[in-house]
Amino acid sequence: MPHIKLPEGYYGISSLFQYSPETALPMRLLAERILRKESLLSNFERETIAAFVSSLNECEYCTNSHTAIAKAANEAEQEIVDAVIKDYKSAPINDLMKALLTIAKKVQQDAKKVLQKDIELALSNGATDEMIHDTVLIAAAFCMYNKYVDGLATVPIQDVSLYNEEAQIIKERGYDKKETF
Repeated sequence: MPHIKLPEGYYGISSLFQYSPETALPMRLLAERILRKESLLSNFERETIAAFVSSLNECEYCTNSHTAIAKAANEAEQEIVDAVIKDYKSAPINDLMKALLTIAKKVQQDAKKVLQKDIELALSNGATDEMIHDTVLIAAAFCMYNKYVDGLATVPIQDVSLYNEEAQIIKERGYDKKETF
């Protein structure tokens, strides 16, 4: 049960966006910027980072939502997201993505744990400053989104197929124009 009275018929962060539209706008714009803008990291990779950080934070709604969105972004490699969440170090991903996920995990745990050697490892595997920047920003933002969702005890979607439906809407229209559940 949510800690505050939220609009009925909405789940997770969507209920909070309905409750506070003035807060929703900048949060949606941030999600659009970090997850969908032109980037050297694909939408799939960025959504996978978001799902991974959400799983580390044990945020059920955001983990399920961004896992579904990542899978919608790259239908050919859907199993990769699940493998990353289970154990990113043994997941079938390249060393660049493993290095970026290590940085994301350290940001999630304590951002001061990100060391120069972590950055150098990412760079040596082909990362650019932009990729590292975006990884850190996604990890930091999802810590905020996850805490917002769970700190107010929002209700996760019970019908898992709705996550897939939501993912298709986001794939087609983006976060800043997203219809909510």
